[in-house]
Amino acid sequence: MHPIIAALKHHRTAVVLVLLEVALTCAIVTNALFVIGSRLDAMHVVTGVADKEIVWVRSSGLRDAATPASRASLVAADLAALRSIPGVRSVTMTNGLPLAGSYWRGVAYRKPGDEKSSINNVTFYVGTPGVVSTLGLTLVEGRDFLPQEFSDFDLFKHTVPSPGVIVTRAFADRVWPGEDPLGKPIYLGDHGKDVTHVVGVVAHLLNPGLDKYSDNESNLLMPVRSVQGGMYVLRTTPGARDATLRDLPKVLDGVDDQRIITASKTLSESIDEHFHDDRALIWLLLAVIGCLLALTALGVVGLSSFWVQQRTRQIGIRRAIGATRRDILVYFQAENFLIVTAGIVLGSLGAVGLNLWLMAHYELPRMSLAVLPVGALVLWLIGQLAALGPALRASRVPPVVATRSV
Repeated sequence: MHPIIAALKHHRTAVVLVLLEVALTCAIVTNALFVIGSRLDAMHVVTGVADKEIVWVRSSGLRDAATPASRASLVAADLAALRSIPGVRSVTMTNGLPLAGSYWRGVAYRKPGDEKSSINNVTFYVGTPGVVSTLGLTLVEGRDFLPQEFSDFDLFKHTVPSPGVIVTRAFADRVWPGEDPLGKPIYLGDHGKDVTHVVGVVAHLLNPGLDKYSDNESNLLMPVRSVQGGMYVLRTTPGARDATLRDLPKVLDGVDDQRIITASKTLSESIDEHFHDDRALIWLLLAVIGCLLALTALGVVGLSSFWVQQRTRQIGIRRAIGATRRDILVYFQAENFLIVTAGIVLGSLGAVGLNLWLMAHYELPRMSLAVLPVGALVLWLIGQLAALGPALRASRVPPVVATRSV
């Protein structure tokens, strides 16, 4: 170790430059890997529905302004036509889907008129008959909606459409931790003046939009006959999804040719679109990581090659007094390892500092320290591979070089 340190002291400037390059790369790469990991975790969410079997369509027309009762009859006609499509297992109408479509968010209450008992940022799903089976929700407690529980509902009148609702496990644990939620009252509407009761609990139902400041499964499902401005949701058999999506406009036009199909997609496509920006960021960060590692590797190669050229006669002398090719190879690899390690130590401290700065200015989460060893291993590997070529050239210097004049 002493000969290596002594040799590095004669090239302080070059050593410091490479060390700082490694440190900067370590700080940036470690934080980039953490952000990539966080985004990948966020993208692997459980929707709670049969997302690979679902197709949805939204339309608008002059008849959408009808009364709730007449609108319900139009919805019934559309649903009957959609059920006739080959490969369609079930159909419903909802106001939204996980990671797709618009959604309603409001306040619920544990006690009527008690603002202190309010439950904020609750997402409200509403659906027509068959909504539970069409979405593929998994009931873990209670029951599905009964036919008589579906009623007309007008969003702008702020009334509770049914005496029964289905809540998610996350909502139940949030409102009644450690208690049986079945039969529990929930107060909705203006200051909680209307009461409904929990009739069922589903394992998962992700919100239409993700919010890092609230529980993304804190929602409840209400039964209705029609949904103002809603979307038709179809659950298909395996292999029939794409054909169903293709046939949707023609089938709906057969019921009402005055309507306009504003959107139609598979739920998988909607989920992919929701995470489009996350994927773009991941690819951008991977490109940045690749460029930084390439520049660091070039820096190591350049420094190692320069030292091999400067020490050719010294290498020849060592070979002449008995050093093997392996000894020379290990020497240069150890020298590079020492520089890279010092850079990694400095870079790890910089990575923590950079993460704290990002937390303060861009609301990023705290970086897990488990990412630091990953960044260190990547840089050690890159550093050793980059120095391998010059080290191999050094090991091939023949002893006769020591006898030549310089």
